[in-house]
Amino acid sequence: MVKLTIYSTTHCHLCEQAEVMLNKLADKYDIQWQIVEISEQNELIERYGLTIPVVLHMGNLKELNWPFSYADLEAFTST
Repeated sequence: MVKLTIYSTTHCHLCEQAEVMLNKLADKYDIQWQIVEISEQNELIERYGLTIPVVLHMGNLKELNWPFSYADLEAFTST
């Protein structure tokens, strides 16, 4: 199983697009993901505010920053 964290914020259309892609991947592969709201922590706003959505692969701690495609996300989750 691949575990991911997506750094996101409310009213972010790019984050919503990433969530759609993640749901599509979860239908195809054994993937679980959780959302972390960056607006609740200044440190996360500073780190990810300009690059959200950001997907963190919990297995290897690599990050995939926007912009990315479904194919990019699929390849990222298989590493």
